[in-house]
Parts: sequence; C-alpha cells; structure tokens
Amino acid sequence: MVRPRIGQGVQVDVPATTANLGPGFDCLGAALELNNRFELRCIEGDGERFDLLIEGSEGAHLRGGPDNLVYRSAQRVWKEAGQQPVALEARVRLAVPPARGLGSSATAIVAGLIGANALVGEPLSKEKLLELAIDIEGHPDNVVPSLLGGLCMTARAASNRWRVVRCEWQESVKAVVVIPAIRLSTSEARRVMPKLIPISDAVVNLGSLTLLLQGLRTGNGDLIADGMHDRLHEPYRWGLIQGGRQVRQAALDAGAWGCVISGAGPSLLALASADHAPAVSRAMVSAWEREGVASRAEVLRVQLSGSRWHDLPDRP
Repeated sequence: MVRPRIGQGVQVDVPATTANLGPGFDCLGAALELNNRFELRCIEGDGERFDLLIEGSEGAHLRGGPDNLVYRSAQRVWKEAGQQPVALEARVRLAVPPARGLGSSATAIVAGLIGANALVGEPLSKEKLLELAIDIEGHPDNVVPSLLGGLCMTARAASNRWRVVRCEWQESVKAVVVIPAIRLSTSEARRVMPKLIPISDAVVNLGSLTLLLQGLRTGNGDLIADGMHDRLHEPYRWGLIQGGRQVRQAALDAGAWGCVISGAGPSLLALASADHAPAVSRAMVSAWEREGVASRAEVLRVQLSGSRWHDLPDRP
C-alpha cells in the first residue's frame, strides 16, 4: 500500500446498468454501453475535503463535500486498507443521468471504490470491492454488473456469501432504453411496494425469470416475451411514471418482445431484435411525447468488460 501524492490522479469509466429486467427484482442486472467517466485526483486539504466538478447539465444539483457518495465510498476503501483519508477532487463526465433508473448511484459507488483503491496501490481485491459496493448500495442488482460487466445474477447464499453468476446475453437481443426528462427516486419507488406478497406472485416471478434467462441466452424472442413479466414490483410502480403504460404498449405494438421499468424507473427498457429496435425506440419516444414528456432513446449493447481505470499524469 502506498500513500497517494498530491496531484496524483486516476480515471475510472463505469457503465450504466439496467436492473430487474422485469422478474429479477433486486438480483438481476446488466451493464450497458453507456459510461460515466470519473477523474479522481488527490488535492491539498484535510480528509473531509471533496470537490466535485460536473460536466453536463444533468448533474447540476449534485454537490461535493464529505457526504457525497463517491467520497463516502472512497473512505470505505481507506478504512478497510488502514489508510488515512485524503482530500479528493472528482471531475465527472455524466452520461448516465441521475434518478432515471440506470444505476447512476451505482456508478458513483463503484468509481469511488475503484479510484480510491487504485490511488493506494490496489490493496483490496475485486471480491472485497464487490462486497463493499453491495453493502453501500443495499442491493446488488446495479453495483455488481457496474463493477464486473455483463448480465449478472447475484444472490446471498445460505453460507451468507454473495454469489455472482454471469449469464449469457445473445448479441442479437438489443436493449432499447428510453430516458424521460422526469425523475423518480429509488426511495419513492420502493415505498409503494408491499411488505408481503402472495406465494402465487412469487411463483409466477420464478417461472418468468427462468424463461427470460433462457431467452436471453439463446436469443429466443418467444421466451423473452413470456419472461418479461413481473408481479413483485412493477404493478405498484407503473402509476409513478407519467405515461409509462402507454409507452410500454407502443413498444409492444412496434415489435418489442417486452418492455419493463429499468431499475426503479422512470426509464423504460424494451428488448427487441436488431430489425425492430429502431422502430421500437421511435415509437416509445413518440408515445411519451403524446403524454407531454420529452425523452430520448438509446439502442445499446451489453457492456461486457465492466469498470476500468488507468492512471492520469500528475498535476503540478
């Protein structure tokens, strides 16, 4: 372990994620080819100083300071490594908008963990960073694929260990992500969910998840269509998303196999063939426009490599 130098910096690229994919509530998520870029640099000051510089209008409301999620995550690394906290500056190029259901908070957590670990010589293993990330976020479905890449199923085993299974995603299956101008916090989306669910709903979700994973592995659109159904969270959340049900129907009418809420929302995820994906994206944007909501669409591939970092030249 090394003491970081004033002016020393690292760049961390962290992918967006889409969680749940319908039936995989709090356990299934996929990394997408849409990255936030964090440049973390040691600066003069005490261990409570954290300066935040955001590139892009989406993050204008975000603030620095010791309570920032990037810095709190960095401090967890230093505590585990026995390292005294240092002052940091973060310059962030924000491509993953906050409060849209695309894992923006997970990118902040993962960037803080990876960047802080890199600045002190990587004393913590990737497995330890994964454990810290889940602990900070409170659930694994975004932070795990954000760190590792790909489609990840994560569960706490009977041994109390977190177990991660990388699942296959056939390249012919395209992810159409439509991001509205409205926001929805994860806490609000969780508050509307019931504390208890009927056994019959749990059984339906187990079956749907099995069909979905097999459909994604093989590219079988019929299995994907039958698998993208949920009874645990989506029935309670659709009402929070202005025009969401209409946009979902527009996606299906345009040829999507299915359309679900991405994470806690309000962004929506449709899965479609390469031939249908462009029409699906246009139909979803148009449907939201008819509901008075501006939005933008991305046809994205699954990002397989996860988060990456490299050193920056020292700044005088």
